[in-house]
Amino acid sequence: MFEGDAPEKSGMIPSAPLLAEVLDASIPAKSSSQGNEDVTDAADFPLSLIPQLQRRLDLMPQRPQNRRAKTREYSQSRRAEISFVITRSDLLAPQKGQVDALMPYLQQLLRDALGSSGRDVRLGNIRCVSAKRGWWTKQVKNEIWQRGGGGWMVGKTNVGKSNLFECIFPKGGQDRVIAEIDSTSNPPAHATLGTSRTQKVANPSESPTSLRPAATIDGSLLPPAQPEMRFPVMPTVSQLPGTTASPIRIPFGNGKGELIDLPGLARGSLEDHVLENFRANTVMRRRVRPEQFVIKPSQSLLISGLIRITPTTPEITVLAYPFVPLSAHVTSTDKAIAIHTQKPPSRVPTIVRPEVGPKVGLAGSYKLQWDVTKQRTGPLTSSSAAALSTQTLPFVVFSTDILIEGCGWIELVAQVRKKDIQSTGAGKEHPVVEVWSPNGDYIAARRPMNAWLLCKRKAVGSRRSRPRRSMKGVKKSWKIAMRNQSP
Repeated sequence: MFEGDAPEKSGMIPSAPLLAEVLDASIPAKSSSQGNEDVTDAADFPLSLIPQLQRRLDLMPQRPQNRRAKTREYSQSRRAEISFVITRSDLLAPQKGQVDALMPYLQQLLRDALGSSGRDVRLGNIRCVSAKRGWWTKQVKNEIWQRGGGGWMVGKTNVGKSNLFECIFPKGGQDRVIAEIDSTSNPPAHATLGTSRTQKVANPSESPTSLRPAATIDGSLLPPAQPEMRFPVMPTVSQLPGTTASPIRIPFGNGKGELIDLPGLARGSLEDHVLENFRANTVMRRRVRPEQFVIKPSQSLLISGLIRITPTTPEITVLAYPFVPLSAHVTSTDKAIAIHTQKPPSRVPTIVRPEVGPKVGLAGSYKLQWDVTKQRTGPLTSSSAAALSTQTLPFVVFSTDILIEGCGWIELVAQVRKKDIQSTGAGKEHPVVEVWSPNGDYIAARRPMNAWLLCKRKAVGSRRSRPRRSMKGVKKSWKIAMRNQSP
């Protein structure tokens, strides 16, 4: 269906213009209400976000922060809303409460990614879910049921759309309809009608207006909808990109609405530069507890021979925490360059294909520009300990997160003395690192999450619990006390 607009390696990955045509074909849908779920991956958020999706699809604009702004607007006789769903949130932190505490941070990341269009909007339509753990999937499912109409799952390949689809689809639609009918109708009416509740719901002429099935969609880009059933066959969940070849439409609620899983848009092809036996390792599938690496001057961090990070600021030591499923090690910069570019051929085992070495390019120079002194100084600035102000400390801690598309992120931290900042001048106080990758692609930077502080191993304190009381001589003392009490 998507041949001709897809890359050569796969005929099943549509382009953004073709996706817009598919969504435009859904205008005469069953209901004027339409919801578009922009599904992104927590492993590299916001790198997997589709840029300018709202403008390309002519969707309802985001609600601004003005309290008098309208809650609902119509475009082309439909109310098409967009929600941002971050999948696989269990990769960010081990507990649901910790992920919920990251919501202000994720909102700020999304605001930065949207640019000027996200500066003055509320962004209250963000959902951070985990299909594996069941975090917030029930809430999203209820929102889809209450909204009705058409719901579209839009996103790039391998962000977890099909897996999320199975968790948020309102299964058991007949049971939900019966529950709604029971809550709005008079209980004795069933006895006077002489018919079963299921028969009453199944009859379109007696069902509520919102549950009546409307005309079918005649768009040539949309396949016919599946027959409605209580527990339909869900889309195939696979680790391979492009498994969803065409839109999959599954109705629910006796014609109340339908959920549609769209093919994923083209994503970075980092796995094409990796040997076939190791391609599955380039996708982050479970939460990583990283090891701390110390990058001293004239050293570099090498990620499985695929990514190289080299600090360029002299006399600065950088701490690195790779949240990636690939192996990492620190070596001298000269040796790292030789391994990365494969000149001369190195005996160090890597997962990179032999012809990738000459294609290595500079992805960019990134500043560690965000101040994380408050989060990193621990008891020095804690209100329950020393309670010092960050202004009185003789140093500043800077940090940033380096994103690898579909693979994860690397948290970089460096400590700089304030005396050095004053001597270098304004604009040059931030440490800089160079990131090299195949073709200079698949890399981005974001404000730090400080994920290392959420998952680091707690140090075992020297304080011990109170020792158990010695029982030596207790029985003898008890006998002496009983003997003394006897007349």
